[in-house]
Amino acid sequence: MLKKRYLEELIPKVEEIEQMDEEWRALLKELNSLRAERNKVSKEIGRMYREGNTKDAEQLKKKAAELDNKITELERKEAVLKKLIDENLRYLPNFIHPEVVVGPDDSHNKPIKFWGTPKVWTKYIDNFRKETNGFNVEYERTCSPPPHHYDLVKMLDVADVERAGKTSGSRFYYEKKGLVFLDLALARWALEELMSKGFEPVIPPYMTRRRVEEAATYFTDFEDVIYKVEGEDLYLIPTAEHPLLGYHMDEIFEVGELPKRYAGWSPCFRKEAGAHGKDTKGIFRVHQFHKVEQFSYVYPEESWGEFEFLRNNAEELLQKLELPYRVVEIASGDLGMAAARKHDIEVWFPGQGRYREVTSCSNCLSWQARRANIRYRKKDGKTDYVHTLNSTAIASQRVMLAILENHYCAEENVVKIPKTLHPYLPKEFREIGIKKKEK
Repeated sequence: MLKKRYLEELIPKVEEIEQMDEEWRALLKELNSLRAERNKVSKEIGRMYREGNTKDAEQLKKKAAELDNKITELERKEAVLKKLIDENLRYLPNFIHPEVVVGPDDSHNKPIKFWGTPKVWTKYIDNFRKETNGFNVEYERTCSPPPHHYDLVKMLDVADVERAGKTSGSRFYYEKKGLVFLDLALARWALEELMSKGFEPVIPPYMTRRRVEEAATYFTDFEDVIYKVEGEDLYLIPTAEHPLLGYHMDEIFEVGELPKRYAGWSPCFRKEAGAHGKDTKGIFRVHQFHKVEQFSYVYPEESWGEFEFLRNNAEELLQKLELPYRVVEIASGDLGMAAARKHDIEVWFPGQGRYREVTSCSNCLSWQARRANIRYRKKDGKTDYVHTLNSTAIASQRVMLAILENHYCAEENVVKIPKTLHPYLPKEFREIGIKKKEK
């Protein structure tokens, strides 16, 4: 598994854990043996007292006390060793689904599905064919260069990055005018769509404790992704996925309570420490954005069906927004530690001449649930860990940019917002133009 993930440096850690596990199992065997002996001695002492053999009973009580002392000491050692094993297990990634493409990085990610008819400028035809290699994807050829979203937001005056730079620094922005209502409309619409499929809408806390973040993600994210509140055991959430996992931390779902599905809306805060030099213009890659997240707790035998369900939900939303996209199988080296399998959905951006990620769908199996101690009760009364899955429904900022680029009408100098969003928008913002259209 580690070799497939290109994490050979963790092999010594696995060997160390295996050695500790052997010691722990031997300790547990000895402990159970002593407990059995202690129970046997206790019964013998009781029998002696009943028969009036007080002298021998008192003598045997000394042996029972010695056994108690040994048991107490071994229990202490067992607890320490078990804690050490659990702490070291946190460094290990999830298992990998058999259909995951084995490759060291995102260059090995594999497109598996396309939808829609992209608008492709003549200059970008070669790159489009490269990105759709092996698939017969119909497209609409355009002769004039389509505007980049960076130029569109300036031209339409719907976002201000320069002034945000003065107040907050790079990768921040002010949303304005029609973009404000489009942001809110996307969230409201997506939540209602998911409610109709059995999801419970939630606005979670925007900050969580370290234990929640450690359960949800790998420790390197604390350096590269997550903002910490100085002097507090609190972190700004990078996604609603994390507080939605924490919602049922240390709980047991009773028989018949699963699946449990949540649609969480929240702002998301990310350092983007590893994104130096990437998408420096515009609001595609920013420190703060809004997102509707799907999150599911399911029985293990249902998790792969749920994976398809969540991804299909995300696809349906993009289809209703008339945004051409492709689904990508993420390679093992680009998978991240928590997911056993991940599909990204990438929308075509005409102004960039390429597909860009707007959605990510992951099955984490029991990886998160073990760390968060979330279980379900079986019919026989025993418990086991649930499986957790997550998928973007709508990442508002990226989807808004996709709408601007894909639905921009050069002849009228307006962006025509998809009709599915019209009920959620003021009439004056069902089209976003340079000038307000005369009625």
